[in-house]
Amino acid sequence: MSAEPGAASEDLESRIREAERRLDEAATLAAEAEKRAEAEIEALEADLEREREEKEKALAAAEERLGEIEAQVETAEQRVEAAERRAATAEETVADELARAREGAASWLQGQLDSLRRETEGR
Repeated sequence: MSAEPGAASEDLESRIREAERRLDEAATLAAEAEKRAEAEIEALEADLEREREEKEKALAAAEERLGEIEAQVETAEQRVEAAERRAATAEETVADELARAREGAASWLQGQLDSLRRETEGR
């Protein structure tokens, strides 16, 4: 009977060593999985940072372009206003010239009528 307790003891020790080996193996696998997860998180954070920087650059470029467009619109509006003022001045000048031409034509016609009357009265 004394042999049986020794065999049981060896069997128990063997099972304990096997359990410890499996525990070490599981711990190693868990550590490796944790390292992979950390690396994946770091890669995702780097990607996120890169995307954020790209978006910030795109936004800055869009804001700059918007500023340029607004400046061009302002310049165009000023040119339109200046053109409208010139057109109004030109219209006034044309209207003044037409009025002078009408006055001149009316004076000439009046002179012609007066001349015809004098001729008719003289006859």
